[in-house]
Amino acid sequence: MKRHEFLKLSGLTALASALSTQSVFSALFRSKPLNTNPMKTVYHAAESRGHANHGWLKTWHTFSFAGYYDPARIHFGTLRVLNDDEVAGGMGFGTHPHDNMEIITIPLSGALKHRDSMGNEGIIRAGEIQVMSAGTGIQHSEFNGDAAEACRLLQIWLFPREKQVRPRYDQLAFDVAERQDRWQQILSPNPEDAGVWIHQDAWFHLIEASAGSSHTYTLKKPGNGLYFFIIEGEAQVEQQSLKRRDALGMTDANGFTFTTKSGTYALLMEIPMHV
Repeated sequence: MKRHEFLKLSGLTALASALSTQSVFSALFRSKPLNTNPMKTVYHAAESRGHANHGWLKTWHTFSFAGYYDPARIHFGTLRVLNDDEVAGGMGFGTHPHDNMEIITIPLSGALKHRDSMGNEGIIRAGEIQVMSAGTGIQHSEFNGDAAEACRLLQIWLFPREKQVRPRYDQLAFDVAERQDRWQQILSPNPEDAGVWIHQDAWFHLIEASAGSSHTYTLKKPGNGLYFFIIEGEAQVEQQSLKRRDALGMTDANGFTFTTKSGTYALLMEIPMHV
């Protein structure tokens, strides 16, 4: 029973009325903290990912892929695939087709040998990035370029801004020193900008942040979302702690700040949220 109801039942109606009026007055004029950070987040723990061990391939899927299906984890905006792969020495993905997808490969260790139907052939290593705009159609293969040592890589697919574009391929090496305690842009929508480019209004950055440091990122295109993936180390975004291979999706934000608990290597993807 509320206090004013109790007073009414006790016959003290005048006092109850006064208290009710005072309550309304207080509700109208009470000082309320402004909601200065309407950011919405979705947390994807490393252990929540789909996993498969094919012998030659150990793979972890952040989003539904192959034999892993979760209706709540189909995509995050235009980010359709984020696979964390370990490929045994000399093994790999045989020739297979793609179309109408932007495909980005980031080697983490070892060497990956590429060949495609456009005549491109080469090896990409840690410190490089590979991008393919599948467009009207492309076939390619990816094999571990070392017969003995496993290679680790991130394979990322984004829905494109335009379909049926002319297929294209690119790869680029980066100076890893330029990502020490700062954002290193590795991908954008602009051919003249730093890094590789794709047919989507997306920006990717890598950072190797020292322990106890704090770093802020400002959104490049209003309305885009952010997907922050911890490759190695630990970080904190607001109240959310992140460890190795954890990820945090963020929407309705102009940017974000993270702090590190240890030396941290991370990938940040700014992506459109509407497919």
